[in-house]
Amino acid sequence: MNYTITLTDTEKKSMDYITTDINDWITNVAKVRAKVAKEVIISLNTAHCNANNIAIAVGEDAQIIQAYDLGVVKTQAERAAEAVPLS
Repeated sequence: MNYTITLTDTEKKSMDYITTDINDWITNVAKVRAKVAKEVIISLNTAHCNANNIAIAVGEDAQIIQAYDLGVVKTQAERAAEAVPLS
């Protein structure tokens, strides 16, 4: 997936102060955060499957899909929608 962000001139100059390659810096931040989330999801999925005698899917990609399919985890958008009272 590709994502595009827009920085103001001031934001760009500020980023230039901390990195020689803004794109690489932003990509690294996103990948590291995704890795942390992946590890949490896999841990939650493993615990759920073990507690419920469910065969754990093979491979990280399959385990992430399994966690969503089993309802072990939901997207942030889904969690936010559930938190908003309908009135």
